[in-house]
Amino acid sequence: MTSSLSLFAGGPPVCRPDPDSGQRWTFGFPGGLTAEVHTRGARLHGLWAPDRHGTPADVVLAPRDPARTVTGARYFGATVGRYANRIAHGRFTLDGRPYQLTTQEDGHCLHGGTDGFDTRLWEAESVHTPEWTGVLLHLRSPDGDQGFPGNLDVTVGVLIGRDDELSFSYAAVTDAPTPVNLTNHAYFNLEGEGAGDVLDHELVVDATHYTPVDEDLIPHGDHRPVHGSAFDLRRPTRIAEALSRPGAGGGYDHNFVLRPHGDDTLRRAASLYAPATGRSMEVLTTEPGLQVYTAGQFDGTVVGKSGTPYRAGAGIALETQHFPDSPNRPRDPSPVLRPGEEYRSRTVLRFSTRD
Repeated sequence: MTSSLSLFAGGPPVCRPDPDSGQRWTFGFPGGLTAEVHTRGARLHGLWAPDRHGTPADVVLAPRDPARTVTGARYFGATVGRYANRIAHGRFTLDGRPYQLTTQEDGHCLHGGTDGFDTRLWEAESVHTPEWTGVLLHLRSPDGDQGFPGNLDVTVGVLIGRDDELSFSYAAVTDAPTPVNLTNHAYFNLEGEGAGDVLDHELVVDATHYTPVDEDLIPHGDHRPVHGSAFDLRRPTRIAEALSRPGAGGGYDHNFVLRPHGDDTLRRAASLYAPATGRSMEVLTTEPGLQVYTAGQFDGTVVGKSGTPYRAGAGIALETQHFPDSPNRPRDPSPVLRPGEEYRSRTVLRFSTRD
């Protein structure tokens, strides 16, 4: 996808229509980050970041065929909702009333259901100031959408700052109580999309506890301490080393409980570093949890933008969010949004390089 980068030389965001992906918006600042966002799924399709020598490369995985974003690669880079992650059996009770959501093949509701926000065509408008550039994306989710109650109006801002930050800002309002949990589902490879796997990347997750899950990846029991387990990533750890630990199984697809905080200010959740290129990415968020997914189920079926099949470990997803199945877990932070309230969430990806 070098064509998107070559077409953009700074200035206000550039919009191009596309029959499969909706509108393609390209934006950034010269010498820094450049992003491509598609309105189909409010999707981060590409992100070019310079390495230690100043050479840019696309560090976000996406399928070569845009039509795959509604089949085998539907979550790649997408805004997922109305509820990111899993709700067990697609069922929850809110204010004494039971609700049944649409479910996937395993019988659970994943990332908002069978026709989630990742499949929708969002409306978009550009934003451009001396310090920030990008797009605001809008979606209305009607009452009963995938079984969720209430009309929900959602805005997602995807903006690049001059200081090499990519910001995701989420806002939503509703006319009836409803669970809301939004995130971006990008997969990153800081050596470059199609460069291979991320096993030599170094990962840090600032969490003292994680959420154990059953064979369907549904949470069970209380959150457990990471100390002494395969989930202790509080110090820089090669992903290959982490995955070799007893208990890591086929890789991570787990929620990490971030350090407690007293307000909604940004704090660091994780960092990712590729020694081969010097690229480093810090993840800062207002959210209470971080889902770490090391793409252990990738089998080469999806062919990436560079023409390289994506195999196990081709990228890593670091999804800031509320905890999985929290509508059914009253001890977890509540995801319920009520009329008169405003859902607010922000995640910042801060890029830099090391020698």
